[in-house]
Amino acid sequence: MSAHGLDRREFLGVLGGGIVVFVSLGPSSLDGQQPRLRYPEDLNAYLRIDEKGRVWIFSGKIEMGQGVMTSQAQMAAEELGVPLSSIEMVLGDTDQCPWDMGTFGSMTTRMFGPALRAAAAEGRAVLTGLASKKLGVSPDALVVENGVVYVRADRSKKVSYAQLAQGKKISRLVDGKAVLRATRDFTVMGQSPKRMDARAKVTGHAEYAGDVRLPGMLYARILRPRAHGATLTSVDVSAARALPGVTVVQQDDLVAVLHADPEAAGRALMDIKAEWQTPPAAVDQDSIFDYLVQRAPAPAVRLMKGDPTAARAAAARVFESTYRSGYRAHAPMEPHTAVAEMKDGRMTVWASTQTPFPARDAIARALGLPATDVRVITPFVGGGFGGKSSGRQALEAARLARITGKPVQVAWTRGEEFFYDAFDPASEVKLASAVDASGRIVLWDYQVYCAGDRGTELFYDIPSAAIRTYGSWGGGAGANGHLFAVGAWRAPGANTNVFAAESQVDIMAAAAGIDPLEFRLRNTSDARMRRVLQAAAGAFGWKAAPGPSGAGRGVACGIDAGSYVALMAEVAVDRKTGHVQVKRVVAAQDMGTIVNPDGARMQMEGCVTMGLGYVFSEEVRFHGGEILDRNFGTYHLPRFSWVPRIETVLVKNDEVAPQGGGEPTIVPMGAVVANAIFDATGARLYRLPMTPERVLAALPPKA
Repeated sequence: MSAHGLDRREFLGVLGGGIVVFVSLGPSSLDGQQPRLRYPEDLNAYLRIDEKGRVWIFSGKIEMGQGVMTSQAQMAAEELGVPLSSIEMVLGDTDQCPWDMGTFGSMTTRMFGPALRAAAAEGRAVLTGLASKKLGVSPDALVVENGVVYVRADRSKKVSYAQLAQGKKISRLVDGKAVLRATRDFTVMGQSPKRMDARAKVTGHAEYAGDVRLPGMLYARILRPRAHGATLTSVDVSAARALPGVTVVQQDDLVAVLHADPEAAGRALMDIKAEWQTPPAAVDQDSIFDYLVQRAPAPAVRLMKGDPTAARAAAARVFESTYRSGYRAHAPMEPHTAVAEMKDGRMTVWASTQTPFPARDAIARALGLPATDVRVITPFVGGGFGGKSSGRQALEAARLARITGKPVQVAWTRGEEFFYDAFDPASEVKLASAVDASGRIVLWDYQVYCAGDRGTELFYDIPSAAIRTYGSWGGGAGANGHLFAVGAWRAPGANTNVFAAESQVDIMAAAAGIDPLEFRLRNTSDARMRRVLQAAAGAFGWKAAPGPSGAGRGVACGIDAGSYVALMAEVAVDRKTGHVQVKRVVAAQDMGTIVNPDGARMQMEGCVTMGLGYVFSEEVRFHGGEILDRNFGTYHLPRFSWVPRIETVLVKNDEVAPQGGGEPTIVPMGAVVANAIFDATGARLYRLPMTPERVLAALPPKA
C-alpha cells in the first residue's frame, strides 16, 4: 500500500486474520455518494471484522469534541448490522488509517461517511455470502441482526460474524455494488446513543497530546519573536546553557531550551538575551480594512445574472452598505501540543492536529525522511475550530527530538497560541441592493474583500445579481492582502458574508415596511429554505410586524456545508451601557438524513454559544506585527451569563444524504443578533464584533 510502503498481502499480515474491506485512497476517492477507485494498487483499509466478531474502523478523521467518533461508528454499525458496542474506532493514526486531508469544513459525515458506509455494506455482503454457503440457502433468504446472520424463514438456523471470520483471511475491494440500507430500515443511524468518548472525558481518563509521557522526555521552550515580521539580530544563550540539566539548541531559525522539568525550561528561556529588529507599525485593528481593500487581489466573478448596471439605474432607491469584521483567534481550550520521538530510524509524533496526514508529510519534508518513516498519532484534540490545521508545534517537536536524540514535548503557552494563530480573516463587504414597489428584491451587487465566497450563495429570487470576491480566507501573511496568516475558523468567511447579506435583507424589509420573515419568504422559492424559516417561526411563535417594532426580535438564515438553517432571536438592549443580552435563540436546521440527533443538537447549541463570541467581543487587537491580545484577560470569550435559552429544531429531510452539522448554525448568528438589535432600537450595526461602545454609537437619539 502506497501510504505505508506495504503491499496488500503484507498489510493483511499486520492486521492478522478476519475480513478486511479496502477502498481507494486519496483526495479523489469520493465521487458523489460512492467511493471511486483511482488505481488498483492505491488502497487502504477502512474496516476489519476480526475472529471475535469485533469490528475495527480505521478513519483518518480525528475527534476534537464534535462527536464523529460516535457518528462514524453508527454508520458502520448500521450497514454491517452489528451492535454499536462491537465497534472499535482507530482515528487519526497515519500508520493504520486511510489517507485523509483533515477534519474540517463539516465534511466527515457528508464526505467520508458515504465511503465508510459503502465499506461496511461490502463487509456485510461478504459475510452474508459466507453465511449462505454455511447455512445452505441463498443470500436473499438471510437477514442480519446484531452481528448474527439468520435464515429468515427459520431463525434457529444462524451463524455469527465471529464464527464466519474465524480462520479466514479475506480482503475485499469496494466495488460500489453492495446496497446501502434504506433510511426506513435504520436501527442505529437516527438514534442518539451515549457518546463513545463520554466516560473517558468526564472521568479525566481521556488522553491528549499533552498527557503523553515517554522515558527520558524533555520539555522544550522556544525563543519567539516579539512581533510578526521581526528579525533576530543577536542572541546570547550562555546564561541558559550554564543552568543544570538544561539543553540548548541553536540550529538555523530554531533557538530552544529543554529540560526534564517544564518549569525549569521556562526559567531557562527567560535567561536568553535576544535583540530583535521590528518593522515600523503601519496598521492596527481599526485601519486594517482600508489596508486590505487597497491590497486585495483582482476580483473573481462568482455570479453574474441579469443586468445589475441597468437594475441599479432603474431602481427608485438603492441601499448601499459597507460591513466589516476584524481578525478573530481560535482560542481553543487545549493549546497546540506535540510529543516527538526518533527511534530505530522512524519519527513518531503525537500531535494535537486536525490534519495528521499533511502534518506527517510536512515533518518528512523538513527532516528529509520518506513519509513511510514518519508516523503521526492523534490523541483526543481539545478543540480546533479550524485552528489546528497547521502543525508548527509538531514540526518543532520533531526537529528537536532528532537534534537531541530524546523524546521532546512542545506545548505552546497561551501567548504563543494567540501569536501563531491563523486568524479568521479580517474582511470588508460592499453591498448595493434594491427592492421594487411590491417588495421584491431586484438588485444584488455584492463585493467581498479577503474573506472568499463561502456563505455568498444566493437563494433569493433576484433577477439582476453580481457576486465578486477579492481574495480568499486562507493563506500565510501577505496572501490575499492579509497582514497575518489566516485560515479556517468554523465556517471561514461565511460568518462575515451572512452577517452582511442578511443584515442587508433586513434593511430592505424595513424600508419596504414588510415583516422581515414575510419579506424573506416573499423573495425565495427555495423549498428547503422556506421550510427552515417556517419551522423556526413556528417554534419561536413569530408575530408579524415590520421593523423596528421595539420587541427586539430578529431573523436570519443561510446555507453551509449542505445544510440549511434559520435562526430567530430575542434581545434586550441597555440604552445606557450598550450592553446586549440575547435572551432566546431558536435554530431550525435541515441537514438531510440525521445520523445522531443529539449530536446534531449539541453542535447547533455549540454554534450558538461560540457565535456569541464573534458577535459581541472577539476581535484581535494589534499594532503592526505586535499582537496585543495574548490571553483571556483581554480577549473575551462568551461567559455562561451570556448564553440564552437555546431551542433547536431538526427539520426532517430523508430525501437528502447526511450533510454537515458542525458549522451551519454559527453562520447567521451575527446577522440575527444585529437584526434583533435593530428591531429593539432602530440602530443598525455594520461591524463585528458589536461591542457596547459600537452599540451606543449606533443608537439613534431619542425623539
